[in-house]
This record gives sequence, C-alpha cells and structure tokens, in this order.
Amino acid sequence: MPSGEAQPAIVLVRPQMGENIGAAARAMWNFGLDRMRIVGPRDGWPNPKAVAMSSGAGRLLDEAQLFDDLQGALHDCTYVFATTARNRELTKPVYSPERAMRIAAEKIAAGEKVAVLFGPERAGLENEDIAQANAIISVPVNPAYASLNLAQCVLLTAYEWMRQVGEVTHERIEPGPKGDWATGIEIEKLAEHYEERLEEAGFFYPEAKAEGMKVNLRNLWSRMRLTRADVQMLHGIMRQMVRWKDKG
Repeated sequence: MPSGEAQPAIVLVRPQMGENIGAAARAMWNFGLDRMRIVGPRDGWPNPKAVAMSSGAGRLLDEAQLFDDLQGALHDCTYVFATTARNRELTKPVYSPERAMRIAAEKIAAGEKVAVLFGPERAGLENEDIAQANAIISVPVNPAYASLNLAQCVLLTAYEWMRQVGEVTHERIEPGPKGDWATGIEIEKLAEHYEERLEEAGFFYPEAKAEGMKVNLRNLWSRMRLTRADVQMLHGIMRQMVRWKDKG
C-alpha cells in the first residue's frame, strides 16, 4: 500500500466539523494516503469528535500537521490542486480526479511535492485559496446538486490516486468458503448426468433439434463458473427430481 513521502498531501482548509475531519482521515487511509495537513480548523485541534469518527485511522490525525494559514501549509509544495465544484472565473486548467491524480503521480515520481486542497463544508474554497493552486479538480457530478461532503470528495480523490499507483483488479470471482473451483472432468460428469436424465424425460424434442439443444446445454455449463460444492448441489437436485418422479 502506498505510503510515506511519495504521495500528495491532503490539505483540509478551515474544516468546520471534527466528524468530517475524522471521516476524511478514514477515506485517506482506505487508499493508502496518510499525509494530512489541517488549516485553521473551526473547532480547534486536536478534536475528539474527529478521533471518534476516524474508525482506526487515528494515527493520521495524531500525525496531522496543523497550520494557521494556507500559505504555511503549502510552504514546501511545488504543485497544488484545488477541489471546487464551481467555476471561480480563475484561469487555471481544470481536471477530473482521474486525470489530476495521474498528473500528481507523474510529478511526485519526478521528485516534486504535490498537495490537494479541500475547502470548508459550508461553501468550499474561496478565490483567495484557489489562487494559490496551479490547477483545479472538478468532480463530474449532477449539476443540479453539485455539493459533495468533504469526506466524499477526499474519498474520490484518494481512490483515483490508488488507481494510478496501485494494482487494481478490475474483475475477480473467487470460490466461496466451501471449496475450490470444479475441474473440467467434474463439469463433464455433471453435463452427462443432466443430458442422460433429460433424454429419459423426453426433453430433447423434436429429434431434428436434439443435437443443437444438447450443444446449447453444454455451452450453458461452460459459461457458468462452478465450484465443486455447486456441482454436488446440482447433481443432488437432479437426483431428487428423479426420485420425486418415481414416487408418483
């Protein structure tokens, strides 16, 4: 999991509620970020409500750096992003979170220090804050309701950071706790079992279409990702159906 200095600093500018600071810390740690800087928190610092909300990410709060003003928080940064949902009429490049974190990763890999600014919950960053940034991050949200919770915005950015620097598995199916995947021979035996019983039941009718129906049935089994437990259950279902028919 990415950590240490090779990551952007997450800068919370004048955050209002301790709970949101704690939730932001939790969101950061979900995706391997642990460098938080806090500028002028409304309710002071440290804040017990932030600790309560951080849910295991308390170390980030313990190590968070506190600053009186934004200029101090950015003293060592060479490139700064500001998150805002509104057009502030400032001439700056505007990036999606994905593109912004790609740029951040490239700059950090080149030895630069990057920061991402997040504004207070009520109104977001002021023009004076954004003026100190090199670029803007704008989240593509519903224009009729563009307001994002502080922690939500941090979470989106942190997720995109992880996508750029971490290994993301885009699709995975794993067997459950009852065992391994079924083998080819086990699937073959299952297919034979069903084909035999369905043949006896007269399912493959009319005869001219029987072979095609059997191919379709085999194709169905091959499309299904079955565990050994699945195969055993399907065998059991067919056996019970046959027993039930014989009782009648």
